[in-house]
Amino acid sequence: MAGERVLITGASGFIGSALVREFAASGYEVVALSRDPVSARGRLPAGIVTAAWDGRTIEGWAHLADGAFAVINLAGDSLAEGRWTRVKKARILRSRTDAGAAVVGAVKAARTKPRVVIQASAIGFYGGRGDEELDENSAAGQGFLADVVRMWEGSTREVESLGARRAVVRSGLVLGKGGGVWPRLVMPFRFFAGGPLGSGRQWFSWISLEDEVRAVRFLVEREGLGGTFNLTAPRPLRQKDLCRVLGRALKRPCWLPVPAFVLRAFFGEKAGETLLAGQRVAPRRLLAEGFEFLRRDAPAAVAALLDVR
Repeated sequence: MAGERVLITGASGFIGSALVREFAASGYEVVALSRDPVSARGRLPAGIVTAAWDGRTIEGWAHLADGAFAVINLAGDSLAEGRWTRVKKARILRSRTDAGAAVVGAVKAARTKPRVVIQASAIGFYGGRGDEELDENSAAGQGFLADVVRMWEGSTREVESLGARRAVVRSGLVLGKGGGVWPRLVMPFRFFAGGPLGSGRQWFSWISLEDEVRAVRFLVEREGLGGTFNLTAPRPLRQKDLCRVLGRALKRPCWLPVPAFVLRAFFGEKAGETLLAGQRVAPRRLLAEGFEFLRRDAPAAVAALLDVR
């Protein structure tokens, strides 16, 4: 499959840039779609084709989807940055549904349809579900985040009727150097201020960046695999247990809990649906299809990120 074209939206982000490197290193022709292609070109490996797009339409890039092997749609306004004001919430939703509609438009316009579309999603689909074990057959949850993720997934459903295979990847919290949630997890411990969030009983379903990238590539290259896949490590853990893992690895105490009311005061609605809510998610379909995780448990993943032997 080397030499085939792969289009990636959101290619300059934390996960997107890792996917660009993976596919480029394996000989694919990678096209990074970006609102700022000049800036993206400076952050991505040499030789990557960058194309401008506005995040909403197919203007200027639809021809690149013609005959492409895969389109990987990661685009969407950051959920982590800022409070969820009414304006921010509208931007979060619109950025995802607009990008999905653009991908559908590009597939429609292509004379030779892309063979596969990978649609990004998140385990926020399930909402806060306590100790319930969740797999790909579990129903959608309640709340703003669950509603956004459900509509995000649906934004590219039409490509299936156009002849493209589609896989939806519900990612857990991705742990990797240089971005995502990892710096926020580690920083308090470096200042001896690490501790559980709220009760600490909420489940933390995670995946290493390495396995996130490998799983996406696995779904791109495995013909016949479609539908929804949970991208989470097989061994989730409670937030308080993750705190202990980080404390041991960093040789710092895990002793200063952050009360739920403080988190709600600082982050508002977002705290209740992200920091204080959790999902106990199992990657049943990936495991059933033979995917092998490099990092199955949190202590090993944390040790690898910290270069602890």
